[in-house]
Amino acid sequence: MQKIILLLCLWALSFDTIAQNEKKDITLEDIWKKGTFRIKSVPGFNAMKDGKRYTQLDAVDGKQIISIYNLATGEKIESIFDNEKSKFEGKRIVISDYKFSNDEQKIMLLCEPENIYRRSVLYKTYIFDRKTQSLTIVHSEKVLHPTFSPDGTQVAYVLNNNLFFINLNTAVVTQITTDGERNKIINGNCDWVYEEEFEFTQAFQWSPKGNYIAYYRFDESAVPQYTMTIYDSLYPTPYQYKYPKAGERNSEVSIKIYDLEKKKSINANIGEETDQYIPRIKWTEHHQQLCIYRLNRLQNNLELLLTNATSGKSTVIYTESNKAYIEINDNLTFLPDNSIIFNSEKNGFNHLYRWDWKHRFLTQLTEGKFDVESIVGIDKKKELIYYSAAKNSPMQRKLYVMDWDGNHHQCLTPENGTHSITPCEGYQYFLDKYSRLNKAPVFYLRNAHGKIVRTLEDNQAFEDKLKQYNLGSISFTKVAGAHSMLNAWMITPPNFDSNKKYPVLMYQYSGPGSQMVADKFPVGDYFWHQMLASKGYIILCADGTGTGFRGEAFKKKTYLQLGKYESEDQIAVAKNIGKLPFVDKDRIGIWGWSFGGFMSSTCMFKGGDVFRAGIAVAPVTNWRYYDNIYTERYMRTPAENAKGYDDNAPEKMVSGLKGKFFLIHGTADDNVHFQNSVMMADQMIQKNIPFMDAYYPNKNHGIGGGNTRLHLYTRMTNFILENL
Repeated sequence: MQKIILLLCLWALSFDTIAQNEKKDITLEDIWKKGTFRIKSVPGFNAMKDGKRYTQLDAVDGKQIISIYNLATGEKIESIFDNEKSKFEGKRIVISDYKFSNDEQKIMLLCEPENIYRRSVLYKTYIFDRKTQSLTIVHSEKVLHPTFSPDGTQVAYVLNNNLFFINLNTAVVTQITTDGERNKIINGNCDWVYEEEFEFTQAFQWSPKGNYIAYYRFDESAVPQYTMTIYDSLYPTPYQYKYPKAGERNSEVSIKIYDLEKKKSINANIGEETDQYIPRIKWTEHHQQLCIYRLNRLQNNLELLLTNATSGKSTVIYTESNKAYIEINDNLTFLPDNSIIFNSEKNGFNHLYRWDWKHRFLTQLTEGKFDVESIVGIDKKKELIYYSAAKNSPMQRKLYVMDWDGNHHQCLTPENGTHSITPCEGYQYFLDKYSRLNKAPVFYLRNAHGKIVRTLEDNQAFEDKLKQYNLGSISFTKVAGAHSMLNAWMITPPNFDSNKKYPVLMYQYSGPGSQMVADKFPVGDYFWHQMLASKGYIILCADGTGTGFRGEAFKKKTYLQLGKYESEDQIAVAKNIGKLPFVDKDRIGIWGWSFGGFMSSTCMFKGGDVFRAGIAVAPVTNWRYYDNIYTERYMRTPAENAKGYDDNAPEKMVSGLKGKFFLIHGTADDNVHFQNSVMMADQMIQKNIPFMDAYYPNKNHGIGGGNTRLHLYTRMTNFILENL
């Protein structure tokens, strides 16, 4: 009997070993071709005004149908648009996105998207009238930023750098501006640098009652022009656009207010200074008052101007200064009494405040050694503020609620991890995308008390699929940097043996206020890193000095020396992990993309004795080559801080390279120009320093499309396997 039991145990052990061995290895085709690890979301989820229903774009038998569902139960109520039944001129349209008018009787259908830059997208735009069941087109050409008026009777849009609106009842088109011209004058849309660095592109807003449209006018005539070559024909096409590099001239920006009744525009008074920024405009609760943000060129003094829509006269209602810089976001909200809820780092952490500008009274609403991430929403009926914050840990995000006076704080999402929240109209419900480092996103519907009403998507099928693959263990750790202890995550190979020594590939981004080490899924390039782990590599990512959610001092220490402290941290991390008994200190590598590529380059050149191999994708190689809003925010101008620029330029450090170096860039990168890599490559050539490089024709900063990512990651994988 004992022999039989022993045989059964051996058989079971053998079967378990075979089962483990039968687990699949991740391939590059899984990641970049097959979509094996595609995580489900809740697509086309749009809560309706009553806060009890939502709409969703469904694909049914090759058709696209927009249907209404019960928010609490998920039960389908009715279908309101079918692209097979409602065709335009006999042709079925293909919907990319959609949005409702305020009364929800009209649906704007956005089709055939065509990206210009990161945030600007042209659409063929159609309007479906639910009452008449008619489908009309806004314009025969693709347009930018089609936007309903508050009463849903008109749609404003930008075409060829001019601002228009169409009356949906009469089909009459009104052209507000006529001077738009490429690379000279832009109306209603941002220039390149505003779109990229102030993170918005629609540069017009309807007033609350729809009787005014406030809009930006950019005069970029004097902005230096950059030329990229597009390799598309026998004689390649030069693509030219206005791109102000550090220290160079910006567009002259004016704010105009168009009166629909008087059919004319006036200028808002934003002062005599033209070398300044207007990073936001926002209508207040009063239909004739526009708030204009005015920021100086150094980006360390912000003023809020309250502007009269009929006269253009402005009054400063708030001023804030900072010894380094002020970051712009969308957290500012006007309350019905016109007091303001906004965020500030004025006390060393990012917190929320209420400013009664009439009585000059400031109330701090959140306090503590943590950073608020954003205002999720403000319930003006119940006088509640919902906000996301990293209270428990810099690596977590939870939803909180408080009243307008900063009292009665309550956490509505108690589970540790990252909660990404989308409020539903009326704040009766919230969509919660919840994940952890080792837990795929689950989409919950929560009520106003934080209770989970139902699960919209649990990604269980995805979790089950992961069990079929050889995955390393990922966990958080702390690593000593050059200046402090740093938050980090580490992936160890499957069947990790602490008695063996493993090579390490470090991954980072490191940009100001960024965060790569967070309690969410997936972390950066997760599946590629897991693939490398299955081949015997440890992957480590540490957030160094300058990264976010550890307070203002930690983030802004890098001011005027972008790259110095960040690289010192990464080099120190490499040295310290090299002391671990299971790490081969002679086989440590580093890689990154964009700012991360700037950092991996800097680390390879400053830490030549530490890093055996490195990859830099689309790196900045000298901050003089990058745009002025981003660069000057952290470095001031080259004229003011020449030493800071020169001391932290990878192209000037190349002599320190000792390991293997792989430099990669897209030739049509409108953000970090191909020029960056060309200039650094030239320095390495002149100094007879060997390196590998790859360029991707006509590819932008993301280096994607078609087979591109598969090709790129194949080359990077081979480089690591051969050199680390």
